[in-house]
Amino acid sequence: MSKIHVSTTINGDASEFLCEPDETLLDVLRDHLGLSGAKEGCGTGDCGACSVTVDGRLVCACLVLGAEADGRKITTIEGMADGEKLHPLQQKFLDHAALQCGICTPGFLVAAKALLDRNPNPTETEVRYWLAGNLCRCTGYDKIVRAVLDTAKEMRRA
Repeated sequence: MSKIHVSTTINGDASEFLCEPDETLLDVLRDHLGLSGAKEGCGTGDCGACSVTVDGRLVCACLVLGAEADGRKITTIEGMADGEKLHPLQQKFLDHAALQCGICTPGFLVAAKALLDRNPNPTETEVRYWLAGNLCRCTGYDKIVRAVLDTAKEMRRA
């Protein structure tokens, strides 16, 4: 099979790469572009560890082909912080101890940001529903939910 040339925008920067027709976006991000924040937890779209946004839509990168990124805007966990300045969600995850081993954390952060981009004032039920596609084996979900709600509150004040 011949490789496919893809031109895309990743975290605001123009990017080009070659990939196999059957190569996932997750593999391209991690293996070709050195963006290792998205993790492969299951490879079947069930855990959310590889969550990214494509044109603002939350997706599991393990279920998207790299070739499908052509002409799209991709945002990964690496695009959340502003240089050394953490995104408010990242800071609140630290403040609320909403992480442990870190495998699921990037996916939760990307998913939570996608929620807050759509709904800056979610209820606890809405947060829990939105994050239901992200699984964590180390922590309870309460600290994660509290961090998201606290971030929403802080961002509305800013």
